Amino acid sequence: MKTNNMKVLTLLLVVWNVEDTSAARHSLKYYLTATSGLQNFPEFVGSAELDGVRIGYCDSNIQSAEPKQEWMKELVRDEPEHLDWYKFKCSGNQQVFRNNLKALTQRLNRSGSSHVLQRMNGCEINDETGEVEGFNQYAYDGEDFIVLDLETLTWTAPSPQAFTTKLLWDTQSERLEYNKYYYIHKCPQWLRKYVHYGRSVLQRKELPSMSLLQKTPSSMVRCHATGFYPDLAMMFWRRGGEELHENVEHGEILPNHDGTFQMSVNVNVSAVPQDQWAEYECVFQLDGVKEELVVKLDKDAIRTNWIPPPEFPTGVVIACAIGALLVLLAVGVGLHIWRRRVDSGFQAVDTGLDILQPQA
Repeated sequence: MKTNNMKVLTLLLVVWNVEDTSAARHSLKYYLTATSGLQNFPEFVGSAELDGVRIGYCDSNIQSAEPKQEWMKELVRDEPEHLDWYKFKCSGNQQVFRNNLKALTQRLNRSGSSHVLQRMNGCEINDETGEVEGFNQYAYDGEDFIVLDLETLTWTAPSPQAFTTKLLWDTQSERLEYNKYYYIHKCPQWLRKYVHYGRSVLQRKELPSMSLLQKTPSSMVRCHATGFYPDLAMMFWRRGGEELHENVEHGEILPNHDGTFQMSVNVNVSAVPQDQWAEYECVFQLDGVKEELVVKLDKDAIRTNWIPPPEFPTGVVIACAIGALLVLLAVGVGLHIWRRRVDSGFQAVDTGLDILQPQA
């Protein structure tokens, strides 16, 4: 099964987008990816995210682990052994994941030159209840492969092809016990530490900038919001105070490179008369913020790259048509004359060819 870079990013951002939308919850997640046969993509990538914001990164090209937030850099200055642990895990996981990817591809007899093995693991804490949830799951070539059940300390296999792996991993009792300790105790400790160091960033509220976009006059109008934080947000179209559900398409919340988020919601206005556009409005709501941002559906406010085709004056069009007709007539007359001359020439040549034919 062939895999490209887009599938890798899609899996990271969409398939495992299990972020809880409760403001009382915090999450620490690690994404590890091993690849084979992908050009311009490292063979191994590791990323750590706190509440959906990247806080650390490593890959097989840089051969090291790097903090990605200023408060995370402060933490590793206070506790250098923290970064040392990440460097050690990054280096060790590279070889483990490469070997697992190679062995898995051979065992499954998968064709194609490109393959991807990924793991998403970590924990979540509910600040109000103190509840802790740990998770550890794998995907192969863009599909769920095997998942750890911490309650039963067994592995489940969403893919039938993972059943052999499940039987083997279920016998590794020491590894299972370590997983239970790590996800229920160690991971939450680190998560609380990160939340403490990053509280000034994590507790901030940033409202987005909003805009209306449209590809062509007949396409849907997109209401786009970007630059908001956190990702606990809602966005919808409404008319007369009522939220619209028909002819509306909701996009997913996606991360920006600066740690903020973006999202969009489309509405089909092709059947809406222009005099009713003012009744439509796009609404953005951010958790913990009372005010809502509202953008009225206004034709003059829509941004587009569409360029209308050029319009020619009627006189020019008629002149061009007459000119084209004259050209066709001239070509027709010339072609008739040319054909007559060629036909007569062919007759002379044919006679000559008869004379040159070998005698029987």
